[in-house]
Amino acid sequence: MTILIPVLGDQLSHSLASLRDVGPSGAIVLMMEVAEETTYVRHHKRKIALILSAMRHFARELCDAGWTVDYVRLDDPANCGSFTGEVMRAVDRHRPESIRIVEPGEWRVKTEIDGWTSRIGIPVEVIADDRFICGILEFQTWAQSRNGLMMEYFYRDMRRRTGLLMDADGKPEGGQWNLDKENRAPPKCGMKYPEPLHFAPDETTGEVMALVVNRFADHFGRLEKFGLPVTTVQAHAALDHFIKTALSDFGTYQDAMVTGQDWLFHSWLSPALNTGLLTPLEVAQAAADAYAAGRVPLNAAEGFIRQIIGWREYVRGYYWLEMPAVANANALGATRPLPEFYWTGETDMLCMAEAVRNTRDHAYAHHIQRLMVLGNFAMLAGVRPQDVADWFLVAYADAYEWVELPNVIGMSQHADGGRLATKPYAAGGAYINRMSDHCGRCRYDVKQKVGPNACPFNALYWDFLARHERRFRRNRRMMKIYASWDRMDQATREAYRTSASSYLETLQPAADGWAR
Repeated sequence: MTILIPVLGDQLSHSLASLRDVGPSGAIVLMMEVAEETTYVRHHKRKIALILSAMRHFARELCDAGWTVDYVRLDDPANCGSFTGEVMRAVDRHRPESIRIVEPGEWRVKTEIDGWTSRIGIPVEVIADDRFICGILEFQTWAQSRNGLMMEYFYRDMRRRTGLLMDADGKPEGGQWNLDKENRAPPKCGMKYPEPLHFAPDETTGEVMALVVNRFADHFGRLEKFGLPVTTVQAHAALDHFIKTALSDFGTYQDAMVTGQDWLFHSWLSPALNTGLLTPLEVAQAAADAYAAGRVPLNAAEGFIRQIIGWREYVRGYYWLEMPAVANANALGATRPLPEFYWTGETDMLCMAEAVRNTRDHAYAHHIQRLMVLGNFAMLAGVRPQDVADWFLVAYADAYEWVELPNVIGMSQHADGGRLATKPYAAGGAYINRMSDHCGRCRYDVKQKVGPNACPFNALYWDFLARHERRFRRNRRMMKIYASWDRMDQATREAYRTSASSYLETLQPAADGWAR
């Protein structure tokens, strides 16, 4: 009996459920580089290189472990360009009795796999992805038992389940579940920041990079100095390096932004996590172990672990709970096309220019750059959320739809009407000034409220609140904000709105074809 086991590009884990309880002698592992996956959006060059190189290395590791791997390269002349087509070709080659695959991470791939049994004519077993701590059906049961979704309560459940940062009495270490209030410090002048571990491309990665340059030259982003981990061994080395050099200060300064500093104390492990080279529990356990050994403070370990077993698991559950409708959500009625500077970085707003530069160079920007600069601006300006989601999916090496879409549609654009977040993440220039050194170097004056020299975030912030006053005025978390609006005289309000309108008229829309 032969089983065909397709392994997708975000399933590069030796602990993958489809590889368990099956002997290598009775199975064929199918791995496919297909054109549909590299071009359904025009992914960043670095992202394509990462996934293809990691896939090729993983295939070699499987072969070394005794598995038979049928590997279809992107430049194979016979490659038909789709998962379904390549699975059908593999069935013709190997005549398996069944197909065994771990559930995919994205809705569109699930829809494709759902049709395999009828198209191919043999049984297809779809197995739950137990690399995640919370299963899809389990999250749905949890969500249905509550009046509303709240990540904090979900996170506490995950802490109890895993035992991470829990004391012997079942209480959270330090007596508090969430230490986020300790993790909002602005950057200090003169601080030194460690870089993540970089890995020189080997022959396999070099071949992939050449393929990307030749085939995807017109895609967004730079490929030079590629150094992401592409094997499990490298990913674990990167994790160890982060724990030793950066985690201790990660918590306190995780929201900070510094001009010219691309990493600060961030781990940049999410690409390895989302391809499967690392699993969430082992990453979170490493942080907990560092705290237990006295090497890092509690606020650092807790803040990092919350991102892994709290937010990451939560948005994955939300994605499968709300799809497919949430992909088209636009509760705020935003219609503006994405501004061109999201692709070019050509803007006088230094915070935006820095975030786009970092994204272009590394397929990376940290969460505050994504949420409170890039996402915040798009929401304040009324950019169509699907355009924003496409950009984020293109731009980041860790962006898969299951994690990217909730963060954009739900969190940064509030396009789901508040299902994911109880209030919009809207802020003016004062927040960026407090959390970064950008404003002191910027052409715009963050302390000036209106006019051509004022920070555009200032007028856009109040204009956004005025446009959506009916929706947000009664939100208990926004009542003080609207009380400030009420205290303004009519001339001040009109000045904000006029200034916002004048700025928005200067925005050049991105040309067609950047994202899709």
